[in-house]
Amino acid sequence: MTTSENINELATALAKAQGILKGATKDADNPFFKSKYADLASVWEACRSALAANGLSIVQAPRASAFEGGWLIEVETRLLHSSGQWMADSLTLPVGKPDAQGVGSAITYARRYALASFVGVAPEDDDGNAAVKPNTSTQTIPVVPKGFDDWWSDFLAAADEGLAVLEKAWKDSDPKFRDHATKFYRGKLDAAKAHAKTVGQ
Repeated sequence: MTTSENINELATALAKAQGILKGATKDADNPFFKSKYADLASVWEACRSALAANGLSIVQAPRASAFEGGWLIEVETRLLHSSGQWMADSLTLPVGKPDAQGVGSAITYARRYALASFVGVAPEDDDGNAAVKPNTSTQTIPVVPKGFDDWWSDFLAAADEGLAVLEKAWKDSDPKFRDHATKFYRGKLDAAKAHAKTVGQ
């Protein structure tokens, strides 16, 4: 997760909002399990008023990327406060069916669970396979290069030292780390670069 330099006002507002959140109504049908679940609209209905009343808003930006086994969807969710403070993170999912319906399903799934996680709404996870049902003929999960997590932490830390340091860290990095980050961490790369540009201003 990435955040603005300070989140004290955001945290206070979120605490107040969570005190008045409603439960998400399970009013959508899941044909796979013949049950009800809380869809994206229900999650929004459960939190919209509480967020707005406390100066909070949500922005969710989807991106698609291809890899050797199919397609991935990344949805970055950013929780904003009227003070300008923010926090953000991304959720990446494989696309089960490589067509418009499959992409749309994965985006909706990611948006719903990311939104619920960020604000504290807890719908039941009873429709997961509708969005991420694997394509058994071609679908594979990308392999994270060994050592990537440690490199990623160091790389993000370099952003705190400014754009020149961040760009040098990128140039000096193992190509396989750069390739993996470019494919699957595009949103976070953009956020790190944007942060690095503000250092010293």
